[in-house]
Amino acid sequence: MTRKRTALGSLLVLIGAATGAAITLWTSTARAGGGVVLAQAMMPPTGMTEQDKAMAAAHMAAAERMRRRFPQPIRVGDLVGLRVIDNDSRTLGYIRKVVRTPQNTIDLIVDYGGWLGWGARPVAVPIEVVGIAGREVASLDMPPSDYAAAPTWRNADAPVLQNDDTIRIALARR
Repeated sequence: MTRKRTALGSLLVLIGAATGAAITLWTSTARAGGGVVLAQAMMPPTGMTEQDKAMAAAHMAAAERMRRRFPQPIRVGDLVGLRVIDNDSRTLGYIRKVVRTPQNTIDLIVDYGGWLGWGARPVAVPIEVVGIAGREVASLDMPPSDYAAAPTWRNADAPVLQNDDTIRIALARR
């Protein structure tokens, strides 16, 4: 019986850590005084925090906002295929490729929309408006409505960066 309770407690801790909820485990010693909280995880939202909103309200340029988010070097090959998420962790699309524009800026080409990969269209997303959050890319300064309104990317002659090239991307909190 003790082994089953220990296994159940371990499972509850894992579920709680994954969902961000507080887990209360009832044990025979805690019945009189209530449960014992085993784990509690708080996950701040990704995207426009109060500090980011203040920077946007101050009409700070996207490049300056990126600089204040501690950009880190990353291989292009590590970005390709990553999921792009919004503030509510909903998938906006997946990074198809990374290109350099004629203005010498870097854009991520994201397959936006569609259903299970069908009907998605490529949209150019400036590197300054996103941040890396683990194995996902968070859309920090570009809301989902801007993805829907963005024109379909058709610049086939833009130079595609190779997988071994290194670029800089901002950090995002999860």
